[in-house]
Amino acid sequence: MSNAANTLPLPIRLLNLAGRGVGALGIQPINLEADALLQRAEKNTGLADFGDDGFRQPFNRLLRSLENEAQLTLMGRLMARSDILRLLENRLQIVDTMTRHPEIEQQPIERPIVVVGPPRTGTTIFHDLLALDADNRVPLSWETAYPCPPPESATYRTDPRIARVQADLDQLDKLLPEFKKMHPMGADRPQECISITSHDFTSMVFDCQFRVPAYEDWMNEADVSSAFRFHRQFLQLLQWKTPGKRWALKSPQHLWHLGALLDEYPDACVVQTHRDPVRVLVSISSLVATLRTLGSDQVDIVEIARLYAGWLARGFNHTVELRRSGRLPPAQVIDLQFSDFVHDQVGCVRRAYEHFGLTLSDAAAQNMQRFLDDNPADKHGKHLYSFSDIGMDLDEVRLLFAPYQDYFNIKTELV
Repeated sequence: MSNAANTLPLPIRLLNLAGRGVGALGIQPINLEADALLQRAEKNTGLADFGDDGFRQPFNRLLRSLENEAQLTLMGRLMARSDILRLLENRLQIVDTMTRHPEIEQQPIERPIVVVGPPRTGTTIFHDLLALDADNRVPLSWETAYPCPPPESATYRTDPRIARVQADLDQLDKLLPEFKKMHPMGADRPQECISITSHDFTSMVFDCQFRVPAYEDWMNEADVSSAFRFHRQFLQLLQWKTPGKRWALKSPQHLWHLGALLDEYPDACVVQTHRDPVRVLVSISSLVATLRTLGSDQVDIVEIARLYAGWLARGFNHTVELRRSGRLPPAQVIDLQFSDFVHDQVGCVRRAYEHFGLTLSDAAAQNMQRFLDDNPADKHGKHLYSFSDIGMDLDEVRLLFAPYQDYFNIKTELV
């Protein structure tokens, strides 16, 4: 059990101390009730149409988990409320824009490249590299955080929202300097799909930030078709005034819902990355434990690892079942091993392009190599973690992941 009060800056520790004091008196100063949040978002925007009601069930489930399971500090409640209000306000503005401009939904989205490996398998850097090909349109962090008004080509690299989001990320780096070693971010770097589906409140981003196991359990088995419909609308909004040849997307969450992804994007070009699942488990558990300390002073990496072991196994097994069913034809998917990617990153991108009948230009390949040279894996320091941190039996974990590891012939690493 780690205690965030020992590591966060003094002002936040004092804020949380005050929160515990008023909480002991039965007073809760930060309201996380559904109706209050919906009404505040409507008041802040002057809008009232949230669109498809499919978001309401996951929204309510998330709030119940935040109240009943997350063990939030006052800082955590402030974070949760701020994020949820931003998402609700964005949703209202997106629906309003789409209603006033119905032509947005007529735009095609064809053959998107979708990277769907588990966390900590090189998916982020692979997505970074895809962004360096001018033929690819990627969602950037700033535009997924504040998508309205829709971005425009003329100001795409100078929009004031870039500085706003970068300031938020810089603040996170100050509060959690260790996190940057694990997952460097930037306002103008690619963002993954969990930032988009969070607007439908169907996203693993919430579990990464907060302890919400009941919500995550439900979500991993839920019908997420409404989230993918909203995902398409979100992309159509972003490309409306800043189009690209094709979308290049990424999210580990798609492992659990590949069938739903293919329902919405039947011609998707899927890149699935693989790594020893035990290494994946230890790494993601360490990342989540670090991130959660910002909102709670009760963070247990052993509990996190046990829950993620089960969730990962379900996601892995779903992909095996999907392959065996023929739902994802071989021509539409390429498997990349983490060890191969580390050895030749640009070469693996080229392999993926060739598999899908795409051309990687020399200029794009050179851009990718320059990026890799400028951003080595340990640029911000090396995050250290060990299997012993998660308090689990190695043989039991190996057995849990064996069907996935055997099917995809994944190399076992030292842990």
